[in-house]
Amino acid sequence: MPALNSHITDDVNALIKKKEEIEEQIKAYYDVLEDQGVGVEGPLVDAEGYPRADVNLYQIRTARHNISCLQNDHKAIMVEIEEALHKLHAREKAKREHDQAEATEEPMEQQVTLPPPFARVDTVTEGSPASAAGLRIGDEVIEFGSVNTKNFQNLQNIASVVQHSEGKALRVAVVRAGQKVQVNLTPQRWSGRGLLGCNIVPVQR
Repeated sequence: MPALNSHITDDVNALIKKKEEIEEQIKAYYDVLEDQGVGVEGPLVDAEGYPRADVNLYQIRTARHNISCLQNDHKAIMVEIEEALHKLHAREKAKREHDQAEATEEPMEQQVTLPPPFARVDTVTEGSPASAAGLRIGDEVIEFGSVNTKNFQNLQNIASVVQHSEGKALRVAVVRAGQKVQVNLTPQRWSGRGLLGCNIVPVQR
């Protein structure tokens, strides 16, 4: 978590501690009033309007005044805590969104590091060896058995590898939606033409 976030968290903790201290002080003054038997609203004069002699008037007035002031402080600090929590949540949300944005960018970065394709799968016939291997139309070929981006010259290179690998699995690597996908393709006789059942065209570079 960034230092700024932990700074806000420290602020919130400090405010909460202050709030609890105010609550303790209010409770202490309420206890004073309870001890005097008057509470917050109890009268301080007797039936004839004279100050009561059975209670400590100064102590009661001080307690009531302090309770009033502390309750205002309490309201103010609750507003501060709420604002600090809003800031904290806003920063956490922004951090989450930033992390998610970075996560979605990763496949794009990976795409940059992949070698450029030298051929593209143009068609794939259903039920063919290519279809069984999982090749799809639009797959961009970066490796076909021993043929790769560096040594590819023309489609004859691929044709030669296919003819020499009948019945043997070839490792084929393609780029699909920005991701490298690897399949095992076994050239073999099937109900259609050729040994693959797909059409591969060179990519102009």
